[in-house]
Amino acid sequence: MSSINKSFFVIVSILSLFAFSSNAQLSSTFYARTCPNLQAIVRRTMIQAIRTEARIGASILRLFFHDCFVQGCDASILLDDTATFTGEKNAFPNRNSARGFEVIDTIKTNVEAACNATVSCADILALATRDGIVLLGGPSWTVPLGRRDSRTANQNAANTEIPSPASDLATLITMFAAKGLTARDLTVLSGGHTIGQAQCQFFRTRIYNETNIDPNFATTRRANCPNSGGNTNLAPLDTVTPTRFDNNYYTDLVNQRGLLHSDQVLFNGGSQDALVRTYSANSAAFFRDFAAAMVKMGNISPLTGTNGEIRRNCRVLN
Repeated sequence: MSSINKSFFVIVSILSLFAFSSNAQLSSTFYARTCPNLQAIVRRTMIQAIRTEARIGASILRLFFHDCFVQGCDASILLDDTATFTGEKNAFPNRNSARGFEVIDTIKTNVEAACNATVSCADILALATRDGIVLLGGPSWTVPLGRRDSRTANQNAANTEIPSPASDLATLITMFAAKGLTARDLTVLSGGHTIGQAQCQFFRTRIYNETNIDPNFATTRRANCPNSGGNTNLAPLDTVTPTRFDNNYYTDLVNQRGLLHSDQVLFNGGSQDALVRTYSANSAAFFRDFAAAMVKMGNISPLTGTNGEIRRNCRVLN
């Protein structure tokens, strides 16, 4: 190998190390010595939360998604606004719709009692998301840990970088690609809509104006979502089992019963049709790919090492 080629190889290798260094610092055993009962504490609290309200599993999944898409998985979404600090809770995608903060607060309180100033809110959110999905019948996965909490938030990024329910397929693919996620990741992560509810304001245009929709489904949804008013009225994203994590979301798409415009574009004569059909017929494939994509999403730009902080209270900076 020539000296020039050797130098090029070394430079590329170093750049590759830098590119993946943040993710390499995450480890499933990060708290094995410092907080050995962490996962049991999170699981116990999530069991209680799901028993109280099954929908909360979907709400926490949405928190994690909205957190990771804005400056990485750093718990910035959990920060409250103050007189001197603007958080992300009042960004349009989150205002009056993001929920589950109190459950994260409870988990944090329980974790702090066992392991003071040790576990980040970002890691608690990642674990709570996984456990909520498992408790609703979904797949499990090993959560890499070691994220730290941001000392900043970005309301503008929350307004521009979280995909809208009105997005078309090309926009969704572009926005996911900006976070290092593929079109396949987009389609499988959208399957998280097999649980949870959406507000009328986010699907009104679809049920009144779009044609690629089952007319009976549209009529049913209009009963609780008038042409004007009722913006916060809720409808299930999955018509059959909205509190059970399964593959019915994809069956709905094949039958033109996607609630959001951004759901139905995944099955509308485009590049994701075949994958939607696969997942509608094969829940094992969906579960396998969903678990892998959740790990991938959880690896978006984490703060590690000495960056950020370990918040004592997830809502405020130390």
